[in-house]
Amino acid sequence: MAKLLIKESSPLLGKVRVSGAKNAALPILAATILGTEDIILEDLPKLKDVEVMCEVLESLGATVEKLDEHRVKINSNTINKYEVDYQLMHKMRASFIVMGALIGRMGKARSSMPGGCAIGARPVDLHLKGFRSLGVNVDVEEADEYTDIFAHADNLAGNKIYLDFPSVGATQNIILAAVLAQGETVIDNAAMEPEIVDMVNFLNKMGAKIYGAGTSTIRIRGVEKLLGATHQIMPDRIEAGTFMVAAAATHGDIILNNVIVSHMRPVIAKLREAGCEIYEEADSLRIIATKKLKPIKVKTLPYPGFPTDMQAQFMALETLIEGKSEVIETVFENRFMHVEELRKLGADIDVEDRTATIRGVEKLHAAEVKATDLRAGAALVIAALCAEGETTLSDIYHIDRGYEDFEEKFRSLGAKVYRVEE
Repeated sequence: MAKLLIKESSPLLGKVRVSGAKNAALPILAATILGTEDIILEDLPKLKDVEVMCEVLESLGATVEKLDEHRVKINSNTINKYEVDYQLMHKMRASFIVMGALIGRMGKARSSMPGGCAIGARPVDLHLKGFRSLGVNVDVEEADEYTDIFAHADNLAGNKIYLDFPSVGATQNIILAAVLAQGETVIDNAAMEPEIVDMVNFLNKMGAKIYGAGTSTIRIRGVEKLLGATHQIMPDRIEAGTFMVAAAATHGDIILNNVIVSHMRPVIAKLREAGCEIYEEADSLRIIATKKLKPIKVKTLPYPGFPTDMQAQFMALETLIEGKSEVIETVFENRFMHVEELRKLGADIDVEDRTATIRGVEKLHAAEVKATDLRAGAALVIAALCAEGETTLSDIYHIDRGYEDFEEKFRSLGAKVYRVEE
């Protein structure tokens, strides 16, 4: 098993290019199931989750050709299966997104309950509710080790669907199922994340008729078929935010290239509130954190609110800021597992229900810690860069699922982060 060794580092300095977004790439890969001609995806991040999703497509009968390390050509005209392999499904939660695409393409889909990071229940009830509204019969069978879901429909028909919560996954899955349905589908209280907009832009290039992505009401007018397209994956706003927080924690000065600045508003606002200087260009950001930082309060919310995927990284920063800071997690009920690991590094954090109170300490100290999920792993690296001594971080397969060339990018900024294989 691989581990990361992290030593206390000087302020981060330099430039980093942000990779394509994992959370946009995965649903777009699922959406390729609906195409009938060659599809080329560019700026695809080199990640374990992307590898798994490509394996899912191949297991269904699609051809996936790697053009270079960031481009693939996919042809789904040969898809002949509707069952997602159980083992692949449990490697990654996002593989459940193929359900909607398979329903749209094949009229049926079979899968098990998804795996992924253990950060909360994240039920698929809203996905299934949306499918049923389109005329899909959904059979759920409970077994000892897994839950089997079989969705099948003779005819898909558009409908009005209200989501009780603006779930990103449910919004994406319903769109994928509705693109080829007869008539018009309207999703109210839809999620508004940029990754949904990116997927819709891709589908529209293939011939879909989808309107309102990025707002709370999305309209889908069914079409007979989708063709092919070439599409560049949007930049990863969470990767960008992670490096911004790392610069703040180490009192560094870095430039991030390949950034959509409008996607970064909540992160920019909170770092400025803490005392960082941030300069915006058309597709880049510069963050300077040479001043003493001030305590801040963070509350996670669906987009355009503060992203839950940045909560752990900000908590790591707050452990180093003199005074009392606060984090309120409203999206997932089990996303404070990194607290105990940060405490091992000397952090002073109290948790009550969904609120964490952080009292900044003068110095963190090295320890053996583990990544409890993807973003927790990134947070622990940020904290360890500011801790005396050498920290060992295990279970870094979580980090590999979501960050491309993670330690290489950090080292390019002067961080002392090294991977070791045991």
